[in-house]
Amino acid sequence: MNLRHEVVWCNNHFLEFRYDHYNAAMKKTLAGISPLIAVDRKAGSPLHQQIYEGYRARILEGDLRAGQVVPSTREFATELRVSRIPVLNAYAQLLAEGYFESRVGAGTFVSSSLPDRLIACEGGGAPRAATRSGPRPIAARASALPRYERPAWVSGRGAFNVSQPALDAFPFRVWSNLVARYARSLQVSALQYGSPMGLQELREAIAGYLRTARGVRCDAKQVMIVSGSQQALDLSARVLLDPGASVWVEEPGYWVTKDVLTAAGCRVVPVPVDDEGLDVAAGIQRCAKARAAYVAPSHQYPLGVTMSASRRLQLLDWAQRSGAWIVEDDYDSEYRYESMPIASLQGLDHHSRVIYMGTFSKVLFPSLRLGYLVIPADLVERFAAVRHAMDLCPSHVNQAVLAEFIREGHFSRHIRRMRQLYSERRKLLIEAIRDDCGSLLEVHGDKAGMHLLVTLPSGFSDCEISARAAGKNLWLWPLSPLYAGKARHQGFILGFGNVTTGEIPEAVRRMKKAVAGR
Repeated sequence: MNLRHEVVWCNNHFLEFRYDHYNAAMKKTLAGISPLIAVDRKAGSPLHQQIYEGYRARILEGDLRAGQVVPSTREFATELRVSRIPVLNAYAQLLAEGYFESRVGAGTFVSSSLPDRLIACEGGGAPRAATRSGPRPIAARASALPRYERPAWVSGRGAFNVSQPALDAFPFRVWSNLVARYARSLQVSALQYGSPMGLQELREAIAGYLRTARGVRCDAKQVMIVSGSQQALDLSARVLLDPGASVWVEEPGYWVTKDVLTAAGCRVVPVPVDDEGLDVAAGIQRCAKARAAYVAPSHQYPLGVTMSASRRLQLLDWAQRSGAWIVEDDYDSEYRYESMPIASLQGLDHHSRVIYMGTFSKVLFPSLRLGYLVIPADLVERFAAVRHAMDLCPSHVNQAVLAEFIREGHFSRHIRRMRQLYSERRKLLIEAIRDDCGSLLEVHGDKAGMHLLVTLPSGFSDCEISARAAGKNLWLWPLSPLYAGKARHQGFILGFGNVTTGEIPEAVRRMKKAVAGR
């Protein structure tokens, strides 16, 4: 590595500064960001003193952290529009007092061992004294949400973490080639703000896929691109529901749905799910005038059941008679193993009461953060207006690449390969559970999707077992927290998407030991 040495006479000392000649990428990674330090040429104190005191204050307050790179004297002098000499003087003083440290070939950094008995605050600087700021009100809908915590069983990768596809089987080369092609042919128009509805090419590709594979009645004008099912839920709540509105949710059900509705100020009405899906009659009995129902009819989470035809028709009839909306979550219905995929509820709707949503997180990869809404034609303008107010439009690059991925047939081929792969993993998992845990665990909801459910006999705590298993790198998602009321069952949701066939037997044996307390 080539180094440039510079020796400067400052404050009666020779100071030696060393600079690397990095390539452009390294400069972007390591260059110091200029801190907000103001100088006043009319002030009584000299410029070097103002720079010194500004840096010192930012360090003591925790705004500049130990190990953080600072800009070179030349860069900072240019930023402040002052001579380099006062910056050199200030840096020299900060180095002498131990606030800065210089590393040969790397630059100047905030010292890793700071003076003045700095109080280390993990993850941040010294906390501000909120108690002296007076009242600090927040919205009631934010207070109503449960405290954000990341349970032990969601923090790792491997068996049997939920919602993890087989990432090792993803067509990386194909996707990388499409990204590279996009970068080579990048147009100025791609750098502008886009439509709040999303990229037209992707909307057309999704509409064609949904009409063919899912029986959804739509055209591209009704498709909105969102950043996943969570944003789809939030948008639907913002457009369709006023604070105080009653909404049916499945019991047990997807916890994010309850949180989104609670944040919107809605009254959540848990409706039990049985072997035929959401019990419409029970929902009518509990709240006949609910404003909406959130359901996953093709593969309910977490029980895995499919809503029967009679229940679907009952739900649509209730929505039409009561003027309610239905939000259909079709998150992983591509994967059905003992029959053809079940057609969407939206395809049975002749009165445009259903808002249909899907995501690519499960069928491709989670960090893609792309999903979609199919919106009744008369609501498109309202959804677009609310989306524009939220975040203007989705990012262009992933939309463009995904549109080509679908258009060129890679998406349909990937789905077919994954359906076969997940079918093998599912079959082996069921066999292993029945062989090793048949008297202890009962399997449910294994006909579709990327997870199945096992229930425990009475006397077990699924949360305690899950926390214990997480310490042994086994990710068992407990069932009981997914009930809004009292849990009727204890058990685990077992994702099999990202666990190989070779890993499954041993993982099941470890699960049995965890349940037994070993």
